[in-house]
Amino acid sequence: MALGRVMADLDQDTRCGVIALIGAPNAGKSTLLNQLVGAKVAIVTRKVQTTRSRLRGIAIEGKSQLVLVDTPGIFAPKRRLDRAMVEAAWSGYADADISLLLIDAAKGVGDEDAHILERIGTGGRAVALVLNKIDRVPREALLALVENISGRADFDRVFMISALTGDGISELRTYLGEAVPAGPWLFPEDQLSDAPLRHAAAEITREKLYLRLHEELPYVSTVETTSWKVLKSGDIRIEQTIFVVRESQRKIVLGKGGETIKRISMEARKEITEIADKPVHLFLFVKVRPKWGDDPERYREMGLDFPKS
Repeated sequence: MALGRVMADLDQDTRCGVIALIGAPNAGKSTLLNQLVGAKVAIVTRKVQTTRSRLRGIAIEGKSQLVLVDTPGIFAPKRRLDRAMVEAAWSGYADADISLLLIDAAKGVGDEDAHILERIGTGGRAVALVLNKIDRVPREALLALVENISGRADFDRVFMISALTGDGISELRTYLGEAVPAGPWLFPEDQLSDAPLRHAAAEITREKLYLRLHEELPYVSTVETTSWKVLKSGDIRIEQTIFVVRESQRKIVLGKGGETIKRISMEARKEITEIADKPVHLFLFVKVRPKWGDDPERYREMGLDFPKS
């Protein structure tokens, strides 16, 4: 694990641990991460497999620091990018002190959930079951679901939550604060994420892209921050490139008269300005790169290992 114990020695009572959020796509991992941190550090969209790489959010619970790792959804990979994402998710699970397995209670146990349960059932690692979206399910059905899942793997605890509304989050935070091991904190108290601003800015633009073009734009697109300059005025000038695989997709992103990309840019600029806490000038470019999914450099930009095949 790349993290180092960078904080000076605190009281002996301090605790700190790495907590992986794992589960099938759209189980609500990113929404839960944001709830636990108390701020938006992960992008959230309706599009499956939005999270592509491991993102750490940092929360404080009493004298405990919780380093929360949002992992890509685990599913049956078909492409190289899929394999890289799934490998990143399992790597996050392997590196963690504690893992939270999120299952969408409204959907129940699907094939992807069953595969994850089978693998963690023999892993011998600390895992808590988190049933999410309980606001959509009758209590009787929830109890039956817990019984079904609990028979497939050993869990330290079972939590029923709604990551969207915050129901059950307080109890989960308390558990995590007590369960992480004793030790010094890894990050300053006021730090919410380990993601560099360049990466966070690209993720924000990718979120706005997906939210605006959820139906029209295929999954295979990505955003990179290619230039980040602090001007003499203190303003930040940012250039980003949106990569798509076909010319028809480029036209969709641009929109008639460039209207779509203007809206995406305005929405992204507003949010990037908030996290940078400085005026931002954002310039977006759209490029066709048919085989960007086979380019190792694109994987490095996303924080993923490049699969050999």
